[in-house]
Amino acid sequence: MRRLLTVLLLTSLLVVTLPATPAQRKSDRAKKVTAASVATQRGTDTISAAELRDYLTFIASDEMEGRDTPSRGLDTTAKFIAMNLSRWAFKPAGDNGTFFQHIDLLRNRAGGAQTRVELNGQALVAGDDYIPVAGSGNISGQLVFAGSGWLIKSKNIDAYKDVDANGKIAVIFGSFQAPPRGISRDDVPANKEGEDWMRPTDYARKKGVVGIIYVPDFQYFANWAANRQRIMERGSTVVAKFQQQTGAPIPSIVASPQFANALLRGEKQNATALFNAFYGATLPPSFVLNAEKKVTMNLTPRTETLSTQNVVAVWEGSDPVLKDEYVAVGAHYDHQGVGTPVNGDSVFNGADDDGSGTTALLGMAEALAHAPSRPKRSVLFVWHCGEEKGLWGSRYFIENPTIPLDHIVAQLNIDMIGRSKKEGDTNPRNKELTGPNEVYLIGSTMMSTELGELVDSVNKSFLNITFDRRYDDPADPNRFFYRSDHYNYAKKGIPIIFFFDGVHEDYHQLGDSADKIDYQKMEKITRTVYMTLWEIANRPVRPKVDKPLPAQLAGE
Repeated sequence: MRRLLTVLLLTSLLVVTLPATPAQRKSDRAKKVTAASVATQRGTDTISAAELRDYLTFIASDEMEGRDTPSRGLDTTAKFIAMNLSRWAFKPAGDNGTFFQHIDLLRNRAGGAQTRVELNGQALVAGDDYIPVAGSGNISGQLVFAGSGWLIKSKNIDAYKDVDANGKIAVIFGSFQAPPRGISRDDVPANKEGEDWMRPTDYARKKGVVGIIYVPDFQYFANWAANRQRIMERGSTVVAKFQQQTGAPIPSIVASPQFANALLRGEKQNATALFNAFYGATLPPSFVLNAEKKVTMNLTPRTETLSTQNVVAVWEGSDPVLKDEYVAVGAHYDHQGVGTPVNGDSVFNGADDDGSGTTALLGMAEALAHAPSRPKRSVLFVWHCGEEKGLWGSRYFIENPTIPLDHIVAQLNIDMIGRSKKEGDTNPRNKELTGPNEVYLIGSTMMSTELGELVDSVNKSFLNITFDRRYDDPADPNRFFYRSDHYNYAKKGIPIIFFFDGVHEDYHQLGDSADKIDYQKMEKITRTVYMTLWEIANRPVRPKVDKPLPAQLAGE
């Protein structure tokens, strides 16, 4: 009997335990097979390291001249993208049935033939005594020292406290846009601008100031020749529509040390004392300069009209209803152009920034064109220009959309996904660079819990690369959330995901070249974004926006 019980017990254990492991393995294999078959049906295998290398080698070549906005190289890159989109039968979504959304620009070069500045009737020399930096017109007036020019109520900073600045020319110490020394960005929240604080130009306009003379910091003085060339020879370029929104700038110049000394000679505080105070704790109170001291400005910049473009295309969805909604994918295809030669190299190739994102979008577009089926929702591709100038292209598209913005269910932004930190790399500038199987994910859960869960689920069932979310924080001191094109979409309530490999030794340097790219890593990240795109596109409902954009991000 005991022997019979032993046999029965062993038999039951075998029945219960032995099949479990093979069954589990079979289930795991089935999941992998299913994921692989889905990826094949979606054309994912079309995206390859070799394909991405071919595209990026062209886009980041010296012949593209650094893809500045605007430039011949950027235009050539736009035509290359559009040529491929046409071959793959994409629907143009730019202007007038083309792939190009044209953007008018104005290039202003200061110091036209009629530009003239005088102090008490004595003519000053443009480029030597002063550099014209903004505005046009003929103005004249008494002078008022206006500290840093800022209004920041929480810090009791008021540039025009107890002085009448109406009709006068303000003398301001400091830079044009950066807050005064000791003031952090937390002290000037975006949603309180105009109410609790104001920038120098806006506050000056409110106070009736007719002109501004800036006395800059040591760094500006040390680079006087380079600043003169940048402003007076190369000029400044702005988007025409943005300029119309902000109004005409106040005529403004930057004073040389000699001019600043002459301006403040014999006043309550001379230029040296004020400059020292600027680098100290606080600037002294504002005051009106001697009545007999007068400056006359006649600024006549040379204005040239130029043009650039976003590249915009649509891959139409298959569902008769859902195809009216869009999953947007974006990258910026511009970079920083040509600079001062170093060892014979002057081209900022921008292979990682953001040739890698530009190329990834091309790879995904080609994969869609070769896929046996179409996603249910449509896919909107936007290659943004002018990101390096201040997110120009994405802002322009959001303010002048070629498809209804409320039909965009999510935006996936790819900006720098091509570099990897190599084993044993001790370069401190590569400290935060991600490795071959990881990428930073920013914003994925900031507005939509569902979107964050979706991208994690796709990744785990597919290539399972490592998502590092350390920068997915409104208080991130690097402010990466603000620094790429997804930001303008997020401000409009569109949930976003930003894929980013991290800064490195060649970020915004001449060495950001195509031969340093990890193409296997690019392939993995591009395929992951592509599969995420498909999952969003095929969901029965759009990802729910269940939380507002954090206040410190919403109005920056």
